[in-house]
Amino acid sequence: MEKLAVGSRIWTTAIWTFLCFMVVNILGLIGTVVVNSFGTHWFDSWLPAGFTIRWYHAAWSEFQLTDLVTTTVEIVAAVVVISIVIGVPAAYAIARRDFVGKKIVLLLFILPLLIPPITYGIPLATVLYRSGLGGTMNGVIVANLVPSVPFVILMMIPFIEQIDPRVEAAARVFGAGTTRLLLYVLTPMLAPGILAAVLLTLVRTMSMFELSFLTSGPTSQTLVVALYYSVFAAGVRAGQSIDAMAVVYTVSTLVWVLLALRFINPAQIVGRAKT
Repeated sequence: MEKLAVGSRIWTTAIWTFLCFMVVNILGLIGTVVVNSFGTHWFDSWLPAGFTIRWYHAAWSEFQLTDLVTTTVEIVAAVVVISIVIGVPAAYAIARRDFVGKKIVLLLFILPLLIPPITYGIPLATVLYRSGLGGTMNGVIVANLVPSVPFVILMMIPFIEQIDPRVEAAARVFGAGTTRLLLYVLTPMLAPGILAAVLLTLVRTMSMFELSFLTSGPTSQTLVVALYYSVFAAGVRAGQSIDAMAVVYTVSTLVWVLLALRFINPAQIVGRAKT
């Protein structure tokens, strides 16, 4: 018993040590970027010689962040709205109907979420460019819908399955058709799930680099794609301005993540999925 207790303490200590090490590394990386985005000169000291916000002004003008943020908002909003409009009714049909090949259909929906986006992003981009959508905002929206719509469907199915079918039967008795049933009966009951799907789809789309990179053009770049180009494109750029742009992207994404966690408990979603 003593050996088991000692072994358990050793494993607990090792796990906590590893977790602390990972947290310190992550905080160190983020802190370095944030501090550098405000620093003037930073060579052989622990902190920059001084602090300034001029790198944010430089990044805003040099990288045209106003246009980038506007484009990102438009693309993300379109992807979220279309995904919800398509995904919620599709999830309802799958949750309430048993049909031949249902498991195969669900497997097909899972594949875009499991497979790395780059594997299907290249042929998808080829098709979009041949059809004239490549390099346009519509092309970026279509590409991001490929993983977003299945994500919404798979996320909404557990929420729909927990609603008692007798509620729907009662609504139909009083003359509610399918459209009226979805809009006036199920939508209020599914509001928490829809809100969760909206916020998580928004965060996924903002951080989706591969599909947006492969299908975007000069006027349809999202913030994460522009950040990549600012680092690797030809030309000399101040590292502080690039870090300032990275901070803007990180903060804009973090705000939505925190908002999602404010209204969504991941454990509850997992619990619904298991039931």
